Amino acid sequence: MAYLERLAERARSSRPIRIGLVGAGQMGTGFIAQVGRMPGMEIAAVADIEPDRAVSAYRKAGRIDPLLSDDADRLSEAVEDGRPVVTDDAELLVRLPVDIVVEASGVPEVAARIAFNALLAGRDIALLTVECDVTVGLALAGLARRMGRVYTVCRGDEPVEALRLVDYARTLGFEVVCAGKGKNNPLDPQANPDVLAEQARARGMNPKMLTSFVDGSKTMIEMAALANATGLEVSRRGMYGPPATVERLSEVFRPMVDGGVLDRPGVVDYCTGPVAPGVFTVVRCPDPVVAAELDYLSLGTGPYYALYRPYHLASVEAPLTVAETVLDRTPSLAPTSWTAEVVAVAKRDLKPGEVIDGIGGHLVRGLIEAAGVAAHEGLVPLGLAAGATLLREVPAGEPLTRDAVALRDDTVIATLRRLQDQWTGDEKGGGSPLVPTPAWALAGTRT
Repeated sequence: MAYLERLAERARSSRPIRIGLVGAGQMGTGFIAQVGRMPGMEIAAVADIEPDRAVSAYRKAGRIDPLLSDDADRLSEAVEDGRPVVTDDAELLVRLPVDIVVEASGVPEVAARIAFNALLAGRDIALLTVECDVTVGLALAGLARRMGRVYTVCRGDEPVEALRLVDYARTLGFEVVCAGKGKNNPLDPQANPDVLAEQARARGMNPKMLTSFVDGSKTMIEMAALANATGLEVSRRGMYGPPATVERLSEVFRPMVDGGVLDRPGVVDYCTGPVAPGVFTVVRCPDPVVAAELDYLSLGTGPYYALYRPYHLASVEAPLTVAETVLDRTPSLAPTSWTAEVVAVAKRDLKPGEVIDGIGGHLVRGLIEAAGVAAHEGLVPLGLAAGATLLREVPAGEPLTRDAVALRDDTVIATLRRLQDQWTGDEKGGGSPLVPTPAWALAGTRT
């Protein structure tokens, strides 16, 4: 995957890869700056509901002349001429002459709508909004394949970097016992954006985004994306999440019969402690010859070993997905199964008539669950919960069931989820790991 020369050659021989970006917040601004440092690609267009924020992001990256307009012809002409453009209409952006659309809004419904429209417009689509992937990623990956396009989650986030460790381990013939991440923020399941507002401002973050980190939702989302891309299972509802250090990863994440926390191998999980901001894969290798070599190489006495990457670089690494997608026609991460679901759980006692304020809000948080269990119990996917109205009381700590809420059915993400449920053979919702994944969804994706 040495893209430097290939990108440089593209810049010399034709034109850079044109990127259309949706969202110029913290992640989007970092992405714009990083692309500006790399040959062979450029941010051709940015859409943001606050256009001045997009203009500012361009200027921080050294581009002082973006065209701000809502006229499609003017914007297309400017893109063809190599001038960066800004619009407040993301659905207009997907029709511009760009090679790939990168979605960084952080809002599942926005991401689903942009991804769907980008595919219809013949564009590849890369998500920084993993919340969308764990809700309708299998449907989007299947649609992309049918249309000859690529759907992917971006490099730099923990699921993709952990996937690369899993791929590496499996290629070497190791048994993957557990794959996961270190949690970055102290866990507070009742966190809300009001309490975290000042901290969010100090960190330049959206309060709801920070809340999704602190209440654990983001960790659940990331590990569900990893499970669905690898076929690994969910260790248990909410995962174990034990404390660990890098040195103890292989001791902690092994089956209970061998002194660890896991009830079985082949799962995703996370830990607290100084493992963050890294990702890991714990593998098993009982071969005595290989074990002796690994011991000599200071990986431990076995048979359990930890493969560890001490960082993930978020928007800094995300441009690698652009190269991987456009040059190799390969996703960095896309679902190949539906083994994991992230379900909505009440943060406090909920009352009839209340309207759920979405991920990182006051009312619900996310917990990972096996997709088959979520389907059987009729649990509400977190990515569909925003805007739903409570029909009955739900006690704090209880998952929301479909008979407890009136879900919105007029959104793109809800429509895609219905389609996905039909394709996986589970029209009640939730997906099922017991139903074989359709061939169209597997074709052309990583395994």
